[in-house]
Amino acid sequence: MTENNEELTMSDQIELVSDGDGIAVIGAPSAVEQFLRTEGLGDTGSPAVSELPLTTLGSLGQITAAGMASSGKWVQLADESAAIARKFALVKNSQTGLSTGIAKAADGKFVANLQFASVGSLLNPTTIASIGTMMNQMALQKSIDRLGEYLEVIDEKVEDVLRNQQDAVLADMIGVDFVIEDAMTGRASSGRVDEATWSKVQGTSATLARTQAYALRQLDGLAQKLEKKMKLGELADATQTIEPKVREWLAVIAHCLQLQDTLDVLELDRVLDAAPEDATQKRLALKAIRENRIERITGTTGQLIERMDAAVTRANSKVLLQPIPARAVVQASNEVGAAVGTFHRRIGVGQGHEGMDAKRWLQAVGEFRDRAVEESTEGLDAAKAIGSSAIGRARLATGKIAADIAERALGERDGDSGRG
Repeated sequence: MTENNEELTMSDQIELVSDGDGIAVIGAPSAVEQFLRTEGLGDTGSPAVSELPLTTLGSLGQITAAGMASSGKWVQLADESAAIARKFALVKNSQTGLSTGIAKAADGKFVANLQFASVGSLLNPTTIASIGTMMNQMALQKSIDRLGEYLEVIDEKVEDVLRNQQDAVLADMIGVDFVIEDAMTGRASSGRVDEATWSKVQGTSATLARTQAYALRQLDGLAQKLEKKMKLGELADATQTIEPKVREWLAVIAHCLQLQDTLDVLELDRVLDAAPEDATQKRLALKAIRENRIERITGTTGQLIERMDAAVTRANSKVLLQPIPARAVVQASNEVGAAVGTFHRRIGVGQGHEGMDAKRWLQAVGEFRDRAVEESTEGLDAAKAIGSSAIGRARLATGKIAADIAERALGERDGDSGRG
């Protein structure tokens, strides 16, 4: 037993806690820094590495009692977390969803300390739960920062929508923004979220949910407009009108998400302060709620993209006789897709949307001619007639040079057909 205690107090041993999205590295400062460098996870100056505020834990004594200095780093790893968990034989707790383990430095690198696999952790359950909660807060803060960067680069017109919106639903969201900002200022000053502060913000979640639902309905309404039967020129006008409005409502949704994440940080702080034994339950509940929130958002934005892609397909099918409105539909649809793709990356889902190419007019002419030739000689005569009509339209739409090129192309195909 004494030998084990001596092992537990060694400064080259670290504690690892993973929640699947990130990993906390706890131990003596030198050991923590060495682990980060050895595993290629960066160092204290890296944007991916944050200080784990262990000094705020009331159970810090449990850490120092184990002979470990109060140093901790948090690294957001996403998919890499699974590899770390396997490499260091972390043991997952089904109740907390957290994986813990001990790693020990040996010959310049860290290895899993299987000697204490049955122990699982040097920390008591309450401390681990608190650390897991702080890890969740740090992941939320990363999301808040990403959304803040997204909102900083949006068009000034979108900013005007948020600032000067007369709609009562969005005006309520702006009010919530002020309340939550005040709460975060108080938290930074006092280091905690007291009962009075929490009482002011705890009712704001309903307002944010209502605003978000309203914005999603607006996006859905824009998408539904594209399903109405309309001429291609009208479809071009509709897609061009929709594009800036989509950006506006995505900005509103992003602002709601940012405030909801901030509210979750405050709520987790309040639980840690008032009832740390409930931290795990609250953390898991908020995580599930957030996942459902993101799923609802991506469901709506995904349907929007599908309808925009359908508009592109329709436009490309009409490009032979209406090249200008067809290209306008494709361009506006791709701009919407790019806006949604950027938004998706900021909320941590997907890799964006790949735009569809506008079909070239000459390509459409060739495809039509090929189909006509395959069908019959009578179809070939019809293709000539429609091809001539298309050339006339092209002179007006794309200029004489493009039309002459198309005319020569048709002539060459006629010659080939005659030789066949």
